[in-house]
Amino acid sequence: IYFSCVCLVGGGEAANFAAYAFAPATIVTPLGALSVLISAILSSYLLGERLNLLGKLGCMLSLVGSTVMVIHAPEDEEVTTLDEMSSKLKEPGFLTYAAILLAICFLLIFYLAPRYGQSNILIYLTICSVIGAFSVSSVKGLGIAIKGFFAGRPVLQHPLTWILVITLVSSITTQINYLNKSLDIFNTSLVFPIYYVLFTTIVITSSIILFKEWVTMTVVDIIGTVCGFLTIILGVFLLHAFKDMDVSLGNLPQVLQSGQQAPITQDDKNILIEVDNSSIAPEDKTKVFMIYT
Repeated sequence: IYFSCVCLVGGGEAANFAAYAFAPATIVTPLGALSVLISAILSSYLLGERLNLLGKLGCMLSLVGSTVMVIHAPEDEEVTTLDEMSSKLKEPGFLTYAAILLAICFLLIFYLAPRYGQSNILIYLTICSVIGAFSVSSVKGLGIAIKGFFAGRPVLQHPLTWILVITLVSSITTQINYLNKSLDIFNTSLVFPIYYVLFTTIVITSSIILFKEWVTMTVVDIIGTVCGFLTIILGVFLLHAFKDMDVSLGNLPQVLQSGQQAPITQDDKNILIEVDNSSIAPEDKTKVFMIYT
């Protein structure tokens, strides 16, 4: 079973790798939400995990958003050789953008992460997302190199091939490291939606700057793509943030009513809590105050 799971995961990642070689990153990356949708449905039927009403609504929204994005997908600018890819990477716009991303990444890793990484969920996830821009660009370039290799071109002698390989390995290693740190500290239901939004937004921005995928798009296609992406974000949020809630059509009125009558609680560690003893009469009981720090 373990070997089968490894093969299936490896096959899925290989297919995802190949998708970047044949389609724009602007459409491939957001459609990664479909894997979450399929995993939720299969877990519900095969593993007996409960998919509540909000989860089903999230699956439907993810499917609708993905369909809208496919309909309004941008055309991928034709880049067929490593020399053309090298020219794209050397453009001033992308070099400036890459320098800004690296500066942000170094600031997060060496200054903000040691101080606030344990308490702020955005620190580690922003590092993963910023590094993800380089990993996706490397995958795109390596996809072009692989196609050139099978076409008989001397891609192994091209220095860009090995630069892309080193960049991909180092970026994926960094992403896995900080994503695991985030999952060890924070709730998974919060980590995945936030990471998906940050990662996809940065990757789409990188693809726009590097490959200029939106240059030939009409206003309608741009609006459709943005609306589809926002719909996917909402669907992923509903699917993960409320997956532990017992919400269905049958108990929806009770859930809403209990939510309205629920007392207000304060989630603060530095709070003054009153602890009393019910065995003592109200007029004589001693009040003890405890301060949690």
